[in-house]
Amino acid sequence: MASSDEIREKERRVREFMGSRGLKALLFKRQANFSWMTGGGLNLVGITTEMGVASLLITEGSKFVVCSNIEAPRMAREERLEEQGYAIESFPWHEDSETAMIKKLAGGGKIGCDVAFPEAEVWAEDIARLRYSLTPEEVERYRWLGERVSTGLEKTMMETRRGDKESEVVGRLCGELWKDRIDPITLMSAADDRVASYRHPIPTERKVEKYLMVSVNARKWGLIVSLTRFLHFGKLPENLRQKYLANVQIDCAFMAATRPGVPAREVLTQGIEAYRVRGFPDEWKLHHQGGSIGYTGRDYRTNFQTADIIQENQGFTWNPSITGTKSEDTILATRNEPEPITRPMLYPSMALELAGMSFARPAILELP
Repeated sequence: MASSDEIREKERRVREFMGSRGLKALLFKRQANFSWMTGGGLNLVGITTEMGVASLLITEGSKFVVCSNIEAPRMAREERLEEQGYAIESFPWHEDSETAMIKKLAGGGKIGCDVAFPEAEVWAEDIARLRYSLTPEEVERYRWLGERVSTGLEKTMMETRRGDKESEVVGRLCGELWKDRIDPITLMSAADDRVASYRHPIPTERKVEKYLMVSVNARKWGLIVSLTRFLHFGKLPENLRQKYLANVQIDCAFMAATRPGVPAREVLTQGIEAYRVRGFPDEWKLHHQGGSIGYTGRDYRTNFQTADIIQENQGFTWNPSITGTKSEDTILATRNEPEPITRPMLYPSMALELAGMSFARPAILELP
């Protein structure tokens, strides 16, 4: 999957980071960092676990996979990490020897880690920032994933019928995504009045009468996209149509402001102003507005203290909401204008112009 250019670039970032912090070794235990470093590899067993079952240890001149004897065969045969230059070092699953092995491989020098680890310095946020700017190879994978998940969610919504349970709908979505081994790692669904009642509506057995929202965070090769779609049975009430349009316009304001070199908190400020201009000045206070995305569902949720500067080819998902509506898709921050990673594929779309940019945004699907 990963090209040699991609792997070399990531090793360059890591070793440059190690040198600037005086580290002799850097240990990756989080599944997000494992996937990033290996160009899409998987070190997880449970799909929602943060910690993997195999670790990567990067030293000044070597690379190691450290895992139990249970995981070692798959790391070699399916993840093919030896082909990337890793030496696979395993320990018996029934012995507590991981820590000693890592210290030995590190050669006694100072170790950094992405989680708390014995006698290691924790650099979790700084390590995460190494991932933010996607390589050309990652961008290609991200585009494929965005198109596939957009199509899968919209197909699922279009096949929904009155009386379906929220849980039935997301169950069909999971089946659609699993055809391509895409992990649906976060699922939200709300029918009718639940849309307005909860910003985080976990799916229930509530049956759909007229109105349905479904949101999904879906992952493949470690990369995650996030999006939301709506449907309405029968003619959409005009007040709901106008509220949704305002929400989409606010989302476009967020996206238009998402440019490399801009402080992320400035985008939040512009988004909040868009709420005010469109007559909903306090709705932003009821839910976070989203932020950076890539190898986690949100690398950071942007707030007024966020110090990060937007990077070239960094993923973002803003999710502004006005009670009863929401607008959410994944984009890349590029030099010219935001690139849509998820977008309307089967749904009817709306064409909007803002700040000299054109946006194609999904409408609410109206079904008989």
